[in-house]
Amino acid sequence: MCRILISVAVIAGSGYLYGCSGTGSSAGDGVADGALGSACDLDARACADALVCEALLDGEPLCASPVVIRGIVLDLADDTSIEGALVQAVDANGAAAGTTGVTDADGTYSLTVPAMRNADGGPIEGIYTLRVQAAAYQEFPTAIRPALPLDAASAQSAEEGWLIESALTTVGLLRIPGDSGELGSISGAIQADANAGVLVIAVDGETSLTGFSDSDGHYVIFNVPSGSYSVQGYSAGLQLDPTSATVVDGEAVLGVDLLLSDRPLSTVSGSVQIVNAPGGSVTSVVLSVESTFDEAVGLGKVPPGLRIGDVTGAFSINDVPDGRYVVLAAFENDDLVRDPDQTIGGTAIVSIEVPDPTTGTTIDLSEGFKVTGALEVVQPGADGPEQVFTATPILEWEDDSSEDGYELRILDAFGNEVWQDEIGSVSGSATVTHEYGGPPLQSGMFYQFRVISFREQSGERTAISATEDLRGVFFYLSGDTSSDGVQEPNG
Repeated sequence: MCRILISVAVIAGSGYLYGCSGTGSSAGDGVADGALGSACDLDARACADALVCEALLDGEPLCASPVVIRGIVLDLADDTSIEGALVQAVDANGAAAGTTGVTDADGTYSLTVPAMRNADGGPIEGIYTLRVQAAAYQEFPTAIRPALPLDAASAQSAEEGWLIESALTTVGLLRIPGDSGELGSISGAIQADANAGVLVIAVDGETSLTGFSDSDGHYVIFNVPSGSYSVQGYSAGLQLDPTSATVVDGEAVLGVDLLLSDRPLSTVSGSVQIVNAPGGSVTSVVLSVESTFDEAVGLGKVPPGLRIGDVTGAFSINDVPDGRYVVLAAFENDDLVRDPDQTIGGTAIVSIEVPDPTTGTTIDLSEGFKVTGALEVVQPGADGPEQVFTATPILEWEDDSSEDGYELRILDAFGNEVWQDEIGSVSGSATVTHEYGGPPLQSGMFYQFRVISFREQSGERTAISATEDLRGVFFYLSGDTSSDGVQEPNG
């Protein structure tokens, strides 16, 4: 039997509490104000207890039963429950949505999310992913462990309202290596109106730790070693003054609030050139906070709203708060990757300072980004994390017909490289297969394989293409068996 354990972190945004079950009647049919099915004001949200005011696809907003996400947070190593984990739902731009969930002694949590409704109050639109934080555990998601989407339209009518509960709402977290007893925490509040889902970062030299504010603007950063930290909050449209905190011997530092600043926000503009990409024509660009950027995996933390999609050429990201960022193109699953050929312009990692010391709040990236077609991942992890049932899985990807060879890397969930290998040119096959030959896989650990194709001329190696940043993720559970070797994680 295959299980999927996906860590989830919760931070809430514009959440409303609902409670009655059933679909109710259509808006505007004479029901009492605030009752199930009655018209309402999204700003006032004056619905009866346990109901929420929701947007209607075709008509005025109405009071409806809530959409509830319910699940469990477990230790991935032994399936024991994790108490006190924070769980939050976020939209495609990283903005918090709904209420915050906190796990109880059994590891269970619940939270509500907004959703577009039909005339009967049923949810028909709303795509979210989950994120989770807990003391002594790695946060979720990470570059190696992407979060899989939940669709509000899939919710089933239940006593709580409209319920989403599945394998994707069960979350397995990885315990941080070493002794976590001496790790402390930093907590406080975002003192601003738009205070939900803010990315909060504590930095001490090369140590960078993150948290997110909940639906009330409160945040916690777990697993903080002793040291003196600069604490800063990031979210599109929100300029906050940095502050400081000192953690000693595992203590919990409270009341580290972030205050609103009157400094102006900035705009970051540039362009993307998509070349040699028959499978993809539209991409996205994000601003990742530089202190969180991991060169090994090529990703970092992206504040809510600092992403723009549907990019085919010129782009502009507005309302950017002060800070240092890494600008990344094609970081999502769109059949495209940043061109890995470092010998040509437009392929280097770009870091910027906001505001710019010369141009101020207007930052124009003069050299555009070159994006090219990705090498397709066949297995494991073509569309999401997959369980492998053998300690020596077969890795398979699309053949690059013009290559002289491939560089293969295996990373674990903490971004550590556990194995690398080189494969020669392949001909006569549409795909390349290669058996894992590294150190024994750790049961319950998530891994990702990454491949770069290259050409060689006169002793010089030039990269051609690569697999995508979020594909090729798999996990191994010792003792499981399967006839086909690979199974979808939520199968």
